[in-house]
Amino acid sequence: MRQPQPTGTPGSILITGCSSGIGHACAHGLAARGWRVIASARKPQDVERLGTEGLTAVQLDLDDPESIQAGLDAALAHTGGHLDALFNNGAYGQPGAVEDLTRTVLRAQFETNLFGWHDLTCRVIPIMRTQGHGRIVQNSSVLGLIALPYRGAYVASKFALEGLTDTLRLELAGSGIRVSLIEPGPILSRFRDNGYAVYQHTIDAEHSVHRATYERMVQRLTMEGPVQPFTLPPEAVLKKLVHALESPRPRPRYYVTFPTYLMGTLRRVLGTGALDRALKRIARGGRG
Repeated sequence: MRQPQPTGTPGSILITGCSSGIGHACAHGLAARGWRVIASARKPQDVERLGTEGLTAVQLDLDDPESIQAGLDAALAHTGGHLDALFNNGAYGQPGAVEDLTRTVLRAQFETNLFGWHDLTCRVIPIMRTQGHGRIVQNSSVLGLIALPYRGAYVASKFALEGLTDTLRLELAGSGIRVSLIEPGPILSRFRDNGYAVYQHTIDAEHSVHRATYERMVQRLTMEGPVQPFTLPPEAVLKKLVHALESPRPRPRYYVTFPTYLMGTLRRVLGTGALDRALKRIARGGRG
């Protein structure tokens, strides 16, 4: 059995969704701290680019179980068969009113944002059990805490992730494997660009009763620069990830950005009706 990784000592970590944004910043940030980072991405051209940036990169498509196994095998080939940590991050946000989401569209959101993460995590856990230690960190969202209109698919995937992760943390108690959630609010990334791209071929806005709302939503999705107050750079997530990986007592949850702290507080202190009214005002203001 491999000896436990000393607390606070950088080890090996597999990160998903490293082509841009949070995954990209965290891969580089952890590598600079001495971690043996295996950065994964879905597209071959992104894997190649990450390699030119000095990262060890592997291809891993969260929608494909065979790609998940191949990506994990490639990662383990670089680490000698062990893995000290996993940071599940690769995801996208499917915009659209709940009544406009087809079963196929909703399933696709869950394949990437939940089922792929679950598949990869379940393949990693036996490795960590054999080692006697490990850290699993799930990048959730403020929308894993509260719901906002026209984000139903993404909200559902993150609510499900939160429940599954809380259960996993309880089940792994005493195993040496620690499990944490990170819950960012608005972060500078390509998240809006990716959301707009998927919206264009999944939502029939022309024939929807929500057409006028979609027109306003498209303006927000295609706007240059931050559109929400208190937007932070992806390095804000890196700071919390470092604590989750290196602290002897990692927290179950890490809030990132003021909106997450605010929403967490509102959810605790307000009743459902009052919370709904607050969330509708926030949605009209373009936040979330």
